Amino acid sequence: MKITNKKIVLFYPHLSKAAKDAARKQMDTRWIGQGPLVDKFELEFEKQISHNHKAIAVNSCTSALHLAYILAGIKDGDEVIGPVFSCSASYAGLLYQRARVVFADINKDNLNLNPDHVEKLLKVRKERVKAIVVVHYGGYLVDMDKIHTIARKWNIPVIEDAAQAIGATYKGKNVGEISQYTAYSFQAIKSLTTGDGGMLTIEDPILEEKAKRIRWFGIDRKAKFEERWKKDIFEVGYKYQMTDIEAAMGLGGLKDLSNVINHSKKLFEAYVKGLEGIPGIRVMNKNVLTKTDGTNPTYWLCTIEVDNKEALKKKLVEHNIESNETHFRCDRYSIYGGRVYDCPNMDFLENRYLLLPMHWYVTLEDVDRVCKVIKSGW
Repeated sequence: MKITNKKIVLFYPHLSKAAKDAARKQMDTRWIGQGPLVDKFELEFEKQISHNHKAIAVNSCTSALHLAYILAGIKDGDEVIGPVFSCSASYAGLLYQRARVVFADINKDNLNLNPDHVEKLLKVRKERVKAIVVVHYGGYLVDMDKIHTIARKWNIPVIEDAAQAIGATYKGKNVGEISQYTAYSFQAIKSLTTGDGGMLTIEDPILEEKAKRIRWFGIDRKAKFEERWKKDIFEVGYKYQMTDIEAAMGLGGLKDLSNVINHSKKLFEAYVKGLEGIPGIRVMNKNVLTKTDGTNPTYWLCTIEVDNKEALKKKLVEHNIESNETHFRCDRYSIYGGRVYDCPNMDFLENRYLLLPMHWYVTLEDVDRVCKVIKSGW
């Protein structure tokens, strides 16, 4: 097969012209740190995404998750159940709180949290567990009905790590208006980027002021400037706030979000069609294309399960095509306590999943080329 010189990279950041222009314009104003545009971004996010759940803009999804853990009352010695497969940053905030993550297994078909294993763990660990974390890997959604049924039974909150799922809907409702807490990422290669940044949405409006204090040193920014530093600081806060430059990009990104998701869906559909029937390979999550219940993912990733993964990676590299993994099982990291041995689905998939290029600058012609290289064998 002829090797093409054009390299197809796995990820590439995308900022719309509106987002770039807005950021440049903001740089010429008085407000380049946190200012009125952050408030505007939060309000627009509520209008478009989270509706009656309050939006708190921060500097990363990691910060958003840490805020969620604090607001949920997670403290020293508590346990939180979450999927063994995720970005390691999903649980960093738990370590800040001196809490412990209890790893649950994933589903074989989509790498998402397995609700049955969550329930099994709760029956053993009982009141020690104070929350459930779900991660919508690749923008494909966890079975939230089952998770919420379990959470209600044990009277614990659900915290959604929606870093990869901004703009997704679950049975007609937006991700961000379903659970008590939902965290988003605006990191460089996400569907909506502000260079780096994040958002936390919260169900209980009473927690809004507390969240905004904690994101800025524990200080109430609503107070007059001369009074802010004179008032008592009665809770530990952090430097988690977003800047107006980032908010400007975020506002531009919201306008472009549906276009980005639609493009990703077309690429995903092309991968599913192009790889159909090839022995030794399976596109994960392809069943979402036939769902009619109002559940719509963001198609941020195209993950395949493949025999002899390393050989396929090598073959793709020979044809100037990048492929890789973004996340790994988190129990490989010693900070989380070491390997667990009750996650058989993760054990099975550990060396079998691979990502194919998916971003704004990948074309349908690029997908066709990737599929042809794979069809030629590895």
